[in-house]
Amino acid sequence: MTSAADIKIEIRDLTMAYGSFVVMRDINAQVKQGEVFIIMGGSGCGKSTLLRHMIGLKQPAKGDIYYNGAPFWQMGDEERQQKLRSFGVLFQGGALWSSMTLAENIGLVLGEYTDFPPAEIRAIARLKLALVGLKGFEEYYPAEISGGMCKRAGLARALALDPDVLFFDEPSAGLDPISSRNLDELILQLRDSLGATFVVVTHELASIFTIADNSIFLDPNTRTMRASGNPRELLKYSTDPAVQQFLTRSRAPVQPSAQTT
Repeated sequence: MTSAADIKIEIRDLTMAYGSFVVMRDINAQVKQGEVFIIMGGSGCGKSTLLRHMIGLKQPAKGDIYYNGAPFWQMGDEERQQKLRSFGVLFQGGALWSSMTLAENIGLVLGEYTDFPPAEIRAIARLKLALVGLKGFEEYYPAEISGGMCKRAGLARALALDPDVLFFDEPSAGLDPISSRNLDELILQLRDSLGATFVVVTHELASIFTIADNSIFLDPNTRTMRASGNPRELLKYSTDPAVQQFLTRSRAPVQPSAQTT
C-alpha cells in the first residue's frame, strides 16, 4: 500500500488554460518516488503544457502541484526557486548552446548555481558526460555529434546539479529507432542507479511500454484525463475506446466516454 512518504509529486484538481480557453481540466495524479511517470496522449492534448506547469513555467488556472507534500504554486519566490534547483529538465531539442563544447554546456549550469572552482566544475562535467556514455566527447561542439548524442549531452546537463526529479519533453523526438531505444535503456539505468524520479512526456508507444511504471492519458476531445496506471495494464484491461485507440494506434473513430482509472 502506498504511503504519503512514497508520493514524490501529486497533481491535485489541476486545470490548465490560456485565458478563457481550457486546455485540460481536473487532472489528478500521483507520482511515486523513483518511478518513471509518463504523460501520454495525441498531439495537442496538453502534454507539454502540463510539463510547463510542473516546472514552474506556467501557472495553473486552478489546482496545484505538490512536491513532497508542499504546494508548489503557493510557495514564496525564494522557496520556489530552491525547489526548481532540485529539478533537471531535458527539452525536445536538447537545447544545448551551439557555441559551447559539451563540457562547457554542463559547466555553465554549475558555474551559475554552485561555488565550485573551475577545476572541480570541469571534473564534474566529465563525470556527467561519462554517466550518459559520452566519455571522451567533452571538447566536441553540438554540431559535431549526432542527434542521439545531443540528447545524451542534454541529459548530462540536466543531471548537473544532482536533481531528484528529471523532466523530459519528447526525448525520442527526431531520433531513429536504435537511438531512441538506447535512450530508453539509459533512462532505466539512471532510474535504477540514481533512484531519481522521472516525468516523461511522449506519444511514442515503444518508449511508453519500455520505460513506464505509471502514466496518465490526456484526451483533447474531452479535455480530461481519461486514464491512469501502468500502460501495459491499461492496454490489457481498459475498456475506454480512446485509450485503446491510442495504445494500439487503431484508426476507429472514438466517442467520448467516462474516465477510466
